[in-house]
Amino acid sequence: MILGKKLVIVLPAYNAGLTLQQTYSEIPFDIVDEVILVDDASKDNTVEVAKQIGIKHIIAHEKNKGYGGNQKSCYDKALALGADIVIMLHPDYQYTPKLIPSMANIVAQGLYDAVFGSRILGKGALKGGMPLYKFIFNRMLTLSQNILMNQKLSEYHTGYRAFSKQVLEKINYQANSDDFVFDNQMAAQVFYAGFEIAEVTCPTKYFKEASSINFKRSAVYGLGVLWVSFSYFLQKIGLARFRIFELK
Repeated sequence: MILGKKLVIVLPAYNAGLTLQQTYSEIPFDIVDEVILVDDASKDNTVEVAKQIGIKHIIAHEKNKGYGGNQKSCYDKALALGADIVIMLHPDYQYTPKLIPSMANIVAQGLYDAVFGSRILGKGALKGGMPLYKFIFNRMLTLSQNILMNQKLSEYHTGYRAFSKQVLEKINYQANSDDFVFDNQMAAQVFYAGFEIAEVTCPTKYFKEASSINFKRSAVYGLGVLWVSFSYFLQKIGLARFRIFELK
């Protein structure tokens, strides 16, 4: 626990057999109570590795549900276990588990109900090997999102996120897409529900085994991101209503 609050780490996994053990070994178990791994019908030995290293809570999807579908299972299970704070950490070792104490402490202290690990604060993205086209894409999308949603995040596209129980119990994440745009829908939901998002500088690593999407998928993702932000804008000014912004 951290400051008397139960801390649960969720690992949305897909073909993470080569990096899972290294990621898991750096999780600070002096404060982490539970680890949940949700395997999205991997084609490798992710589930076997998870069992070998001692992960207690393993959910294996029989069919691939997509990145968003995986997270839905992660958060459902974390809440069922009584989590007060939930941190999503990708098991591909692209993000360092060593930031877990800092992110968890911000939520546990009641300073913010959500914390994102930003690759853009500082010089972590390009230094860590982010392709230049993805960096430019990231910056353009983030600027557009900040304008449409009247926010000031440095990055909406990180996969390293901490949430309080109150956030997960209030926003309707089950209404979101099962694809990669899930992350952006969730960020928009957090803001719409009246919560604020803190950011911490996060180094990142790009290497062969780290998960990534190709240019075509990135383009589709970008269009989806813009639609989420535009939907948020329309709902805020009262010109439309969207199911994802309905609170539980």
